[in-house]
Formats: sequence, structure tokens, C-alpha cells
Amino acid sequence: MIRLPLFYIVLIVVVAGCTDNSHRDTAVGSVGGDNIRVAVASNFAEPAKAIAEAFEKESGHAVTLAFGSTGKHYAQFRHGLPFEVFLAADIRRPKLLEEEGIAIAGSRFTYAIGKIALWSPDENLVDAEANVLTEGKFKHIALANPKLAPYGAAAQTVLEKRGAWKGIRKRYVLGENIAQTYQFVASGNAQLGFVALSQIQRPGKPIKGSYFVFDPALYEPIAQQAVLLKNSDAARAFLTFLRSDAALEIIKGFGYHMPGAGQ
Repeated sequence: MIRLPLFYIVLIVVVAGCTDNSHRDTAVGSVGGDNIRVAVASNFAEPAKAIAEAFEKESGHAVTLAFGSTGKHYAQFRHGLPFEVFLAADIRRPKLLEEEGIAIAGSRFTYAIGKIALWSPDENLVDAEANVLTEGKFKHIALANPKLAPYGAAAQTVLEKRGAWKGIRKRYVLGENIAQTYQFVASGNAQLGFVALSQIQRPGKPIKGSYFVFDPALYEPIAQQAVLLKNSDAARAFLTFLRSDAALEIIKGFGYHMPGAGQ
């Protein structure tokens, strides 16, 4: 596994297409291929792995993925962390990076629009209308920090609109990002929580546990943008592949919808 600088804090570092046993100091997809470093919002981890693997097979380049909160990625890029591509969980941070001259002007585009879901591993906890939020039949509920994670901000908006925000404030646990939030619920530290639909939906498989997917009209659209941080042929090729039919099918399979598509 590729080792990133110690000051770079991420939940997971993965070299797509490599195992710990096969990795060397520099990831190489094939002879003559380049290595592309891609910072990815936590909610997009699983689709990113699948896309990176498909891209490596097609292009011969290697991809190093680093997952974390969009807010922390942004702060670290401002301090010079070297990555070629950023797949954010919002529009604001890629736009700021472009305005600050850190990202390549004109390279931003929306690659997915996310959805939030209330989820519990307990098959009987989350009901068909998500009334569990006001009935309070739980000890702890998890959500991502609204100040750092767009999915956390969306969760707060939903709770406020349903009149449940004040009632759960003493019982919520905040994840630094949506990956940590998911782990709080999966591990049982929280009985339920607001997660990205992409974290519980897998192409062609039923969702385990109980869940409720909120109408996206209830919260600001979670439009997720990609941006080029360092200009290279390999990095541009990756972003082109991200917009391909093959990548779009992967993205939709994880519960996202695409710009201009229906909910």
C-alpha cells in the first residue's frame, strides 16, 4: 500500500488494482504507464475503486486513491499536498480551489449527485416513513459533521425540516466524514445514522438492514464535482474516463443520479 505523508490524515489509502503483496515504492499499471494520485470524498470510495480498476485496465496507468472528508482535503491542498485529481463531495471546495489558482481553471464538472439515507443494521428499526426520528427508539444516531461534510449538512437540513433536530442533539455522534459515520452505525456504536446511499447500495444486491431514502428535494442537491489539480495527460485521461458510459454505469449502480437525470 502506498504510504502518504504523515501529516495527511485519511481513513483509507488504497492502490486500485494492487494488493499489499504486489505493491512497490511506486504504483505502476503497466510498462510506460503513469501513476495518478486521486483524492476522493469518503462517500465515493466504493465507486472510485471500481472506476479506478476499470481505468487501469483500459489505459495502462496506475491510480492511487486517498479517501477523506472534502473539507480536510481542501485544507490540505491549500498547504501543498500533491495530488493530480480531486473528486469532492460538493461544488464549493473545487470552485474555491479553482479561484485560488490551486486547481486548473475550466476543469471542474459534476460527476455525480448523491442521496442521503437513514440506515440501521437492525431490520426492524427504521420504518417506512422514518418516524423513528421523532419516536426516539434509539440511544445514539450518527451523522457526519455538518461543518466538514456535505452529507452531514444535508442530514441536519432534513432533521430540521422534520422537526427532529433539537430532539436528537443530545444523542447524536458526529463523524469526521461520511465513512466514519457509516462505521459508527455498522459497528453498533450508534443504532442508526445518516449515510450516503452509495455506502449501503451495491449493484444488483439488496440493501441489508432497514433504511429510508429521503426525497432529494428536502435538502440542497449534493452535486459532487471533480477538478484537475495538476495538468498531465494521464490525469486528464482519468477525468475523461470518469465521464464515459462505463464509469457512469458504475456510478449509477451505487445509487447516485447524474446531472440532468431524474431523481
